[in-house]
Amino acid sequence: MDPGRRSQAVAGWILASPFVVVFVAFTAGPVLASLGMSFTDIRSTDLRTPFAVEFVGLSNYADLVQDPVFRKVTVNTLLYLLLGVPLTMAVAMLVAVGLNSVARLRGFFRVAFYLPVVTSIVAVSVVWKYIYRDEGGLLNTALSWFGIDGPGWLDSTTTALPSLVVMAVWRNFGTLMVIFLAGLQTVPQEHLEAAEVDGAGAWRRFRHITLPTMRPVLLFGAVITGIGYLQFFEEAFVMTKGGPLDSTRSVTFFTYDQFSYGNYGYAAAASYLLFLAIVVLTLVQFRLLRERD
Repeated sequence: MDPGRRSQAVAGWILASPFVVVFVAFTAGPVLASLGMSFTDIRSTDLRTPFAVEFVGLSNYADLVQDPVFRKVTVNTLLYLLLGVPLTMAVAMLVAVGLNSVARLRGFFRVAFYLPVVTSIVAVSVVWKYIYRDEGGLLNTALSWFGIDGPGWLDSTTTALPSLVVMAVWRNFGTLMVIFLAGLQTVPQEHLEAAEVDGAGAWRRFRHITLPTMRPVLLFGAVITGIGYLQFFEEAFVMTKGGPLDSTRSVTFFTYDQFSYGNYGYAAAASYLLFLAIVVLTLVQFRLLRERD
């Protein structure tokens, strides 16, 4: 290697070394340690005697597959995903298209719709918990004006999970709205105008021109939204504590509980199954939404 390039490389590594050290110590190291923990029976009581920990192979993973509670929270997480992702993307696209055609107060509406995203999730969850209250809640009070006796939204195994999804959609669609607004700016106006001259209606122009052009943007939105719903946790933790009857408990919530119980190896295995699910979901989304020739 040329001495000049060698000195540049050395200088580069010296400048990057603080980040590398921090990354290895606080990111890569813990990730690898948790992966190793998932193949052991380590518990909180073993921290004082780490050499007493035994290697159990894939036993934790096999136990998770047979655990009825884990199966229940896996179904709940899939429901969060299947309900939340399409609804969030649909609402975000609808609002983005509307704002894209608005000339006045566009900036105001962008800020208004994006504000829930930057608001504390705990604060948002507390407010929505009071909205969903059985007695005196804002939603049931509004329904009573029309003679409708609203249910206990968070107290029923039927309505609790959809109620959390509605709140999550309201809070999260602002992020995709901003992304979709940017994507709409890339749609060639001459193509839309030509299609309009040929007699294509608004829906046909949107379906055959706007959506195909925005395929990369839709892919990005679907990936980040899907990852978010697979890690659904704070809303259920604050609003329902995973109830009633574990109907709103997610895989992330289950992992949190297992760490709280001191089952570190079991919790680590659950977290890596969730990671595997995120990888599979992302690959499927790339296959379905990637650009086609």
